[in-house]
Amino acid sequence: MNEGRISIEQLSHMREREDHVEFKRAMKNYPFAGGEKNDPRERRHCVLGYIVALANEKGGRLVLGMEDKLPHKVSGTDFAIGKVGALTDEIYKRLHIRVDIYELYDENNLRVLVIEVPSRPIGKALRFEGVPLMRTGGSLREMGDSEYFSIISESDPDFSARICGGMTLEDIDEAALNQMRHLMQLKGAAMFSSPTHQLLRNLGLLVDGGLTYAALILLGKSEVIRRYLPQDNVVIEYRTDHSMTRYSARAEFRGPLFTVIEDVWNYINQPAINPLQYVENLPQIIDVPSFSRSTIREAVINAIVHRSLQMNGDILIRLYPDLITVSNPGGFPYGVNIDNILTVNSSPRSRLVAEVIQKAGLIERSGQGVDIMFSNCIMEGKRLPDYSKSDDYQVCLTIYSQVMHPYLLLLLRKYQSSHPSQDWLNVFDLISMYCVAERDSSRIYSDSIDKLLRIGLIKEHPVFRYVIGDEYYGFFPEVKDGVVSVQEASVLYNASVDDEGVSMSEYVKAFEGLKTVKQTRTFIQKCCEKGILVSHGKGRATRYVLAKRRQF
Repeated sequence: MNEGRISIEQLSHMREREDHVEFKRAMKNYPFAGGEKNDPRERRHCVLGYIVALANEKGGRLVLGMEDKLPHKVSGTDFAIGKVGALTDEIYKRLHIRVDIYELYDENNLRVLVIEVPSRPIGKALRFEGVPLMRTGGSLREMGDSEYFSIISESDPDFSARICGGMTLEDIDEAALNQMRHLMQLKGAAMFSSPTHQLLRNLGLLVDGGLTYAALILLGKSEVIRRYLPQDNVVIEYRTDHSMTRYSARAEFRGPLFTVIEDVWNYINQPAINPLQYVENLPQIIDVPSFSRSTIREAVINAIVHRSLQMNGDILIRLYPDLITVSNPGGFPYGVNIDNILTVNSSPRSRLVAEVIQKAGLIERSGQGVDIMFSNCIMEGKRLPDYSKSDDYQVCLTIYSQVMHPYLLLLLRKYQSSHPSQDWLNVFDLISMYCVAERDSSRIYSDSIDKLLRIGLIKEHPVFRYVIGDEYYGFFPEVKDGVVSVQEASVLYNASVDDEGVSMSEYVKAFEGLKTVKQTRTFIQKCCEKGILVSHGKGRATRYVLAKRRQF
């Protein structure tokens, strides 16, 4: 096998959407170009159709001879046996892209055919029988108007890099310029003290004597932004209840990004809007703001650099006591979706704006904001950021305020604070911890699981596969008070997950090897007396539930 080519073992664990791969059983007579079918929707389910769809998704693999369900088992395929070279030539002849095709064989000599598909050209969507295709689950569909427009718009130059005709140096806001210089100085950028003309030229904000739209967005005076780019506006609406149709308070911010970002935060960070929450770790009390500065800043900056400036509509922030939503015009950049937002590298629509604020240190690197928001929310014991309300026309991010997992917060803070930064948990480790705690396997990262098992933050479990390690339960008040041990708490809480209640026999089974039947009965009775468990029913029908539902 050539260097860089994939193996059957690697393929068997891949996920179609996340790893940009399409598996087809294709044992006999799989169609190359539509076969004998007449319905266009059925004809597209062929080798050429899937190659077109994968290329439109910026590349991937079409694998023939493996089942599409995880783990992908080898079925074997007879497609193009002895004709791999001719197949490569025919695909190029029809689609004008060069694919890499190779064969793999398993221990039973079953054949797998792998077609490595490159990305489509920038600004061009590939078509099968005149139709640009995209994958949806295991099917193929015609690309929507917004998706097609997103592709053909790629070849357009960055809007923020265009010259803003009529704007002059007198239109630069001095406070914003000074703030940019200050941030660059803190970052150690030597150019911070350059004369204004030179500084703007070095940053690409002044080109051939003309100021760009990026200069307007970052440094322009409010009235100048209103004149040349009125859609560059941030609106905040506050409501005390989700049922309210009218807002309780409203504010608009139209000004240079280098000052607006702080103005927006100062508005949100009012005691009535952003109250502190308290997590007890006696004798210490930890203050957790409902909304953290870092998370909100990243959310707003992401909205600004990724919004479509060619679509009307403000960046809209809706504030409620329990959550905040930040939405911007324009859907996700091409190739980005809810499932891959943490793993795919995307290019912001306002690339020049993103480059300048990165050089100024307002962001560490382009694309890192999502990582920071997810990490912050987990470290604060809150729910994950939610992009589920996004569509083709807007990206909508929801950030929740309530501390839902106080003991996970304490465990993670203890770990991070007791280890050097190079050993800290990364965003994928944190998400995996969160998902194990939530008993949700949909976003667990296998590489992180190995690490978390090794350092003892999680452990294997016969029912849930993985659970949080015993150290987690040491933060529970009943453990600190000596009512139950860490090990007892671990077994008890992992057994008490049924909202309808748990029987005594189920507890006996859970404590098997740790307690005798009699000891288990005595322990469960003690938990009821101490208010940890509540019982209902009589005799063998008695069920036990947690008095206070723990957030795992």
